[in-house]
Amino acid sequence: QVQLVESGGDSVQTGGSLRLTCVASAVTKVSKCIGWFRQAPEMEREGVAQISTYSGQTYYVDSVKDRFTISQDNAKNTVYLQMNSLKPEDSAMYYCVADQFCGSWYPPDFTYWGQGTQVTVSS
Repeated sequence: QVQLVESGGDSVQTGGSLRLTCVASAVTKVSKCIGWFRQAPEMEREGVAQISTYSGQTYYVDSVKDRFTISQDNAKNTVYLQMNSLKPEDSAMYYCVADQFCGSWYPPDFTYWGQGTQVTVSS
């Protein structure tokens, strides 16, 4: 049973940092890419970052480049999203996702989704 469990969401002030964690169970047996999407109220889901669990190659959307870092600990089946210099526009529910391939920012291209963890950045 594929399962993605997120944690680490919190409320912080502008300029603060958070680290999100995604523990993936059985995912790596069927998926080679784990990533993060986010969704703010009344907004569409948007991609944030992805990592190839096979090669370690990372992908970021422009709005988070140089502020967010995705990494993995294969021994723990865990993916992290380190978020620095947070802005109010980063406030959203953050979802861990997984599928076979990285590179797409189209949400339906990802088969597996976690329940989400809330990030709130106040000004």
